[in-house]
Amino acid sequence: MELLKRLSEAHGVSGYEAPVRQLIVDELKGIVDSIEVDNLGNVIAHKKGEGPRVMLAGHMDEIGFLVSHIDGDSGFLRILPVGGFDPVTLVAQRVDVHTKDGLLTGCIGRKPIHIMSAADRKKPIELRDLFVDVGLSGEVVKEKVSVGDVVTLRQSYIEYGNVVSGKALDDRLGVYVAIEAMKQAKKLDCDLYIVATTQEEVGLRGASASSYNINPDIGIALDVCIAADTAGVDAKEQVSKQGKGVGITFKDARAVWHPLLVRAMRELADAKDIPYQLVVPGSGGTDAAAIQLARSGSAAMAICIPTRYVHSVVETVHVEDIKATIDLMAAFLETAGSLDLSF
Repeated sequence: MELLKRLSEAHGVSGYEAPVRQLIVDELKGIVDSIEVDNLGNVIAHKKGEGPRVMLAGHMDEIGFLVSHIDGDSGFLRILPVGGFDPVTLVAQRVDVHTKDGLLTGCIGRKPIHIMSAADRKKPIELRDLFVDVGLSGEVVKEKVSVGDVVTLRQSYIEYGNVVSGKALDDRLGVYVAIEAMKQAKKLDCDLYIVATTQEEVGLRGASASSYNINPDIGIALDVCIAADTAGVDAKEQVSKQGKGVGITFKDARAVWHPLLVRAMRELADAKDIPYQLVVPGSGGTDAAAIQLARSGSAAMAICIPTRYVHSVVETVHVEDIKATIDLMAAFLETAGSLDLSF
């Protein structure tokens, strides 16, 4: 999974995806017929084939921050989020500040608990309570850092037990699955577009533009879903479970999927003996909602990979769930032309 490691560790906050975009372009060269980067920065890779026009999308952007204020005396940086965060996960994390002259390493700090009042200790952590410390004087920081500079969380990708873990697996994992499924498919029974989309975390923006351009017959968003099968969570709230296979979803918070496509995925997984679980997320949106509305509409759905600790730097995924997702998508690419999705 060396490619997944490189994708996870690459930088690419929504709207600033250039580093991870270049990595994806380099990986796709020579294994697709054409690669285009559109005006929103989406990578659109075309593998020619006969059959329906299929779009597999995984978003390459990650959540992060922009510098909103620089304290001229202390050099501490205040930050605003790009995407959604639980502030509890941010305390004492290392970050990279992307300046015009390169990266500055820093950490996220807050007022020490040792000097807080009893009332302050009980208050929930808010982002406005946090700051970035890059270990330099205020004068030097003012010279190096500018308001609007990007800040990304810093974390190594690791493998342990039966899982992989790191930052930005939401949704570099979806990009990885799309690429590996294309490689694994013995033949293509479709005209395939693999799209690494931008700005999903701030409103599915890249998917909206790229799907309008491609105008797919079938669109599938590959994304993570919540695996809340952890201590203290009631079974009815777990959404999905790790190690139980690929997640076949029926809807998300923004759309309901094409029922015949959902059924076809279930039948294909059964026929190929691919482990899967049925998932009905209660919240969150995916690129599939945007793809569904391309021009006059497409048959769309989301396929999800169960992931623990989403929107943190320790997003964690079972390797067998990754394999099951790749297997299902490869099987789909080999049989897409045989599907009858007409109502």
